[in-house]
Amino acid sequence: MRRSLLVAGFSAIPGHRRNPAEIVARRLEMEKRRFALAGIDLHVAVLPVEHDALSPLLSRLFAATSPDAVLLLGVAGRRRRLTVETLARNRVSILKPDAARRRAFCRFIVHGGPDGLRAPCSAPRLAALARRKGLATAPSRDAGDYLCNESLYLSLLMDRRACFLHLPNWRGVMLERAARVILLMAKDFAIA
Repeated sequence: MRRSLLVAGFSAIPGHRRNPAEIVARRLEMEKRRFALAGIDLHVAVLPVEHDALSPLLSRLFAATSPDAVLLLGVAGRRRRLTVETLARNRVSILKPDAARRRAFCRFIVHGGPDGLRAPCSAPRLAALARRKGLATAPSRDAGDYLCNESLYLSLLMDRRACFLHLPNWRGVMLERAARVILLMAKDFAIA
């Protein structure tokens, strides 16, 4: 049985020219054939770092691709290892402007929505897979209070089997190495 996987990485965040998440998403897109050989139809998107655009774009992507699994990618510049997020909270910072220089108008992503939603991916298994390949990785219960958390929360709320990976602000060889490992993690997540 074929599976459909949507990989979506965020574009540049305010104060940065490039986002490692977008670079990894585009790198995975170049591996469509490898995914196809594994029985996975890969779809790749770049998400804008804009509150107003995120929910409508996710809805359109889900309608267009009907993914069995969604792998979201973002950057957490202060982290030193890749993290597999296990929990999305119904909260967003009203202090941090997005790429359009707008702030969220409310602390809640969805009024009346659940306080938190658990990601259905096996974070310990994915983290162990990455560690076996030599990449420092750990599960995390804090997806933050910015668009990364918002994208995971909305995806889970829309009944999607979603997983979020936070990358450190890696560049060059380290980022290429991470992309190779994330390719393996993506395949594992899509098939599991």
